[in-house]
Amino acid sequence: MRKIANEELNRLSVEDFKSAAKKPLVIVLDNIRSLNNIGSVFRTADAFLIEKIYLCGITATPPHREIHKTALGATESVVWEYAENTIDCITKLKTEGYQILSVEQAEGSVLLQNFQPDFSDNKYVLVFGNEVEGVADEVIAVSDYCIEIPQFGTKHSLNISVSVGIVIWGFCKLK
Repeated sequence: MRKIANEELNRLSVEDFKSAAKKPLVIVLDNIRSLNNIGSVFRTADAFLIEKIYLCGITATPPHREIHKTALGATESVVWEYAENTIDCITKLKTEGYQILSVEQAEGSVLLQNFQPDFSDNKYVLVFGNEVEGVADEVIAVSDYCIEIPQFGTKHSLNISVSVGIVIWGFCKLK
């Protein structure tokens, strides 16, 4: 066995990425504090051909050195938009036919492994919240579902960049 060289991976160019068919999946970042987390979300969105990222509230926007450090250029490939107010952003996306899924531990949440996305008929928004407070209560109130990542240890949450990777993988694997 040998490690595959980058030039052997046959990755898309930025131009090819922009014209490629995307998964009907949008990410909304609700008041994310960490620039490194934001950059990691861009990189994950690039890896899974995610349609768009909305950066809401206090969430920083590119260009920024700290975002670039973890995004490794994904801010150039992934479409993104800033929205001052998360609720306004979600309301707009609902009118465009998206189902709103907040990733949060909440009453009535659905465990990630039990949610079966149907990309043939649906478009989805995944909302990820602040590192300390999580997804805002008013955002949860207007969500169609809350998706919960099962956890078995002593901590009650995962880092947002880890959560994004787990949830998107769960949505995209074998679908």
